[in-house]
Amino acid sequence: MVNTFIFGHKNPDTDTIASALVMEDLQKELGNDVQAVRLGEISDETQYALDYFKVDAPALLETPLKGKDVILVDHNEFQQSADDITDATITMVVDHHRISNFETGAPLYYRAEPVGCTTTILKKMYNENSIEIKPEIAGLMISAIISDTLLFKSPTCTDQDKKACEELAEIANVDLNEYGLEMLKAGASVKGKTPEFLLNMDAKSFNMGDKLVRIAQVNTVDVKEVLEIQEDVENEINAIIANEQYDLFVFVITDILNSDSTVIALGKEQQAVAKAFNTELNGNVAVLPGVVSRKKQVVPPIDELLGK
Repeated sequence: MVNTFIFGHKNPDTDTIASALVMEDLQKELGNDVQAVRLGEISDETQYALDYFKVDAPALLETPLKGKDVILVDHNEFQQSADDITDATITMVVDHHRISNFETGAPLYYRAEPVGCTTTILKKMYNENSIEIKPEIAGLMISAIISDTLLFKSPTCTDQDKKACEELAEIANVDLNEYGLEMLKAGASVKGKTPEFLLNMDAKSFNMGDKLVRIAQVNTVDVKEVLEIQEDVENEINAIIANEQYDLFVFVITDILNSDSTVIALGKEQQAVAKAFNTELNGNVAVLPGVVSRKKQVVPPIDELLGK
């Protein structure tokens, strides 16, 4: 039986899946018995990366965590983690998000850096341990950085992310712009996707003061494709709000070609979105020019209002 599970957040994105697999490789190189797992389904974008670099997706976590050691990557907030995360012993966290709703009963290795992607930090850990990065592992790291930074267009992107990606591209032998655009496009089609799928493919919950907020995001090359099913999307959002008691649900539809977002906001605190971005909701919808990052551009202004 494996000693330690490694996983990222629920509704896994490319960084979460790649980081789990990369950390698994790093830990095994260090002689540790670990297994990368996932907490949700693989997105089209992530599957493109896995297929391109011929890497199998991690298995879905189905084992109770009581009595297990775990390593968390790309998240730390308990509401974004496994349902029984408090039953596990967290031995390590490597993340690039804010630290919130997190505590442990024992000391641990915790590494959080203000970079655009978790795999940028993991690359440093390979270097620090003098471990050679395999081409397929480099490919996963590249995919994660491109995804999280929208091919370096997101304000979350740092010079460290760009430098790491360029160095990894040489190992993986890929053209960053060509591969990156194809990968992003693979995950950007929303044709035939149900509202339930769109709202859960990349969604996170946040405690903001005494308010519970859900922020879902989808990348697309055609925002109109999503707005064509707005009524169905809103019906699904309202059902989620009723079932989970969210005070606010924000659905961020990001145009990866023009680097803008359109949001649909519902819930009793929906006007917090209008106030946070100094705009108006027209039919529950607002356009946010230049906004692409949930972590850096969407969460902070809303949290500033609701978290007081």
